[in-house]
Amino acid sequence: MNYDKFRYEQKKKQHEAKRNQTVVETKEIKFRPKTEEHDLNFKVKSIKKFLAQKNKVKITMRFRGREITYSQSIGLEAMNNIAEMLTEEATIIQPPKMEGRQLVMFVGPK
Repeated sequence: MNYDKFRYEQKKKQHEAKRNQTVVETKEIKFRPKTEEHDLNFKVKSIKKFLAQKNKVKITMRFRGREITYSQSIGLEAMNNIAEMLTEEATIIQPPKMEGRQLVMFVGPK
């Protein structure tokens, strides 16, 4: 067997496999606990757009200063509200969880 021919065929196979694979990106949308309803709806619309492109979305709610005291009340309530808005388009990969000073939730396309 010719080694150069073997290497050429292996390279072709690798190139074909690379061309056919799909890359799933993780997009991130950031909120604050006092984000108003209109802004929230606008960001949810962009989350739906990302999910339509088959990307995962990391939803982050950042607490600054003394806002951290409301993380378990206002923060979780807002995250659950966002999750309700996305029930038809998304599946929740990771429910809301505190990571330092931010509340993080991952959603993916159905």
